[in-house]
Amino acid sequence: MSKPRVYKTEGIVLKRTNLGEADSIITLYTPNLGKIRAVAKGVRRPKSKLVGHLELLTQGAFLLAQGQNLDIITQSQIIESFQPIKNDLWRTSCAIYIAELVDQFNAEEVESYPVYRLLQSTLHWLCEARNNELVLRYFEIHLLSLTGYQPELYQCLKCRAELIPQRNFFSAGGGTFCPACARNEPLVLPLTVDALKTMRFLLNNDCISAGRLKISPLLSRELEQLLREYIRYVLEHEVKSLEFLDRMREEAVNQNSLRA
Repeated sequence: MSKPRVYKTEGIVLKRTNLGEADSIITLYTPNLGKIRAVAKGVRRPKSKLVGHLELLTQGAFLLAQGQNLDIITQSQIIESFQPIKNDLWRTSCAIYIAELVDQFNAEEVESYPVYRLLQSTLHWLCEARNNELVLRYFEIHLLSLTGYQPELYQCLKCRAELIPQRNFFSAGGGTFCPACARNEPLVLPLTVDALKTMRFLLNNDCISAGRLKISPLLSRELEQLLREYIRYVLEHEVKSLEFLDRMREEAVNQNSLRA
């Protein structure tokens, strides 16, 4: 069904790109239209009615009109600003990474309400989370699942045998190998029992249950490495916001060390 000439949608701002002297191209993720790109005319002028309503990582209600190339945002009202995220650079870096993943993993105008709900609920969780790393791992593995890239975590990719609690191996090419089959695979990483159990738990539970998990710094680093390699393989390039994320993480760790 084609869109009407003027239509309304809820959405979350994933990206802003300058256009000309005063306009911006806004990338939104919406519940019923998927990812859309639209022009916000004059939004970079101080007196624009849209100023403040189209900030990155803001959830809003939008009125759009169909345009020749890109649709045009004519009105916007904030639903949720996620202000605790924007008040903290470490949380901000995590949210920017989340937004980039949604942008990269989803084609334009392909509806996925579950992805929208995942994005919305993860940003709410990030506002108050004590362990941002856990939020990221939960989001990564659920986004992979919802977009058709869920790694195999229960059977060996080659022999199809059920994985038993031992050191298995993880491949960015699709998931897990048992020790015997991993011998002939050149690009695999060791996968501890705890890491496999944690990925399974994150995949099969909601964010409330996941938020109760207590994981060690060593396990956290292992999960990050595994999923980072997997995402890089799927996208065929590095996620741009990772450099900013890594820098903010290092600063957060240094600040916590000084407080201690």
